[in-house]
Amino acid sequence: MLTVLVIDDERSILQSLKGILSDEGYQVSLAENGKVGMEILEHEVPDLVLLDIAMPGMDGIGVLSKIKAIFPFVPVIIMTGHGSIDMAVKAIKMGSYDFLEKPLEMDKLLLTVKNAIDFGNLQRENLLLKQKIEKQHAFIGNSPVIQILRRQIEQVAPTDAWILIYGENGSGKEVVAHEIHRLSQRRKRPFVEVNCAAIPEELIESELFGHEKGAFTGATSSKRGKFDMANEGTLFLDEIGDMSLKTQAKILRILEEQRFERVGGNKTIQVNVRVIAATNKNLEEEMKRGTFREDLYFRLNVIPFTVPPLRERGKDILLLAEYFLKEFTENRGKKQKILNDEAKTALMHYPWPGNVRELKNTMERLSIMVPSDVITLQDLPPEMLSRRVEAPADVDEAFFASGTIKEAVSQFERSYIIEKLRENEGNISRTAEKIGIARRNLTHKIKSYNINIQQEVLGA
Repeated sequence: MLTVLVIDDERSILQSLKGILSDEGYQVSLAENGKVGMEILEHEVPDLVLLDIAMPGMDGIGVLSKIKAIFPFVPVIIMTGHGSIDMAVKAIKMGSYDFLEKPLEMDKLLLTVKNAIDFGNLQRENLLLKQKIEKQHAFIGNSPVIQILRRQIEQVAPTDAWILIYGENGSGKEVVAHEIHRLSQRRKRPFVEVNCAAIPEELIESELFGHEKGAFTGATSSKRGKFDMANEGTLFLDEIGDMSLKTQAKILRILEEQRFERVGGNKTIQVNVRVIAATNKNLEEEMKRGTFREDLYFRLNVIPFTVPPLRERGKDILLLAEYFLKEFTENRGKKQKILNDEAKTALMHYPWPGNVRELKNTMERLSIMVPSDVITLQDLPPEMLSRRVEAPADVDEAFFASGTIKEAVSQFERSYIIEKLRENEGNISRTAEKIGIARRNLTHKIKSYNINIQQEVLGA
């Protein structure tokens, strides 16, 4: 049953409102002054507060201020006499839903009460949805590479600089984009995503720029495009490397001018968007092949970020695994499942070719399919037992077995890079292309692993 708290110093109004609202199915609590009203609010949170503005002691403005500070999503309707309209207007600015003049009209009262409660419910639903979205895109991790990335995000997010995010499929590029938006000055404005790889070529203009009614067969009404929807907010262009050259040319013009016309329209629409793009491709190599425009690359690549693959994130694997397990079991109302030590070790040694997305899917599967509260080695998918990280020939097996997974993976990666550089006679660009990463990323790894190309690769 919906509940209404009425706060008024006139007993006749309290009794009258209780009768009217009770007849409509509301449960009504009464308070003869602001102090009593606040005492009631300490024990119960109503769906609506009807509040007189002119009361002795704590007046309606004081009560409203306290309610909004403690219960921001509880709608408040102010009741006012003819002489206090100015105060009612002030109350609206402070967050009250509406005000009603005394003597109250019953039909208007009931309609306003219904609309106010619906509005409060909508606000709460929006808050829960926002919290759910933020939870889905939580930026989880304490590994050194993630700590570096987090500091970079915190430094860049408050600016309006455009960002190009590199990373393998499933590594969390979208999560990073959401985190940048959450920490930006535009966080209260829209975050609009465009999956450039998923939109058919013939529809991408309509999707990005919108269209007018009758612009093409099937356009039965006008439609806003993603650029329009992202105005004053953030536009996330995911998998930007999969756009055709034709679409790239149009995107470039829009990005430079921040204005466009809808398909079939002639009205110029001006927008102000921050662009974050992401790709799993080596765009420098794509430019060499002629499949990605150089001018678009330099327009987007203001600040490049690289999201590390999960195999480089050490103990983040277990941190994420336990986070996903908790999320999935809570959502299903089940008891929390835990991983035993053998299962943890297997997860740490698995190379995770599908990155965080693969880990999340695996944890969801285990949360559903494993009947026990403890997930063991035998419960894991077969590929996690067969595709373990193997020690290269020049890495001591005893160290691999006893050291941390981060140390083992680092040694493996260092040896792997040296071997590939040898195969390509120390040529960094050719090696980067062969192993499928950007040249600058390989250069960074060579420096971080302190690889001496002349001595360790070329033997000079």
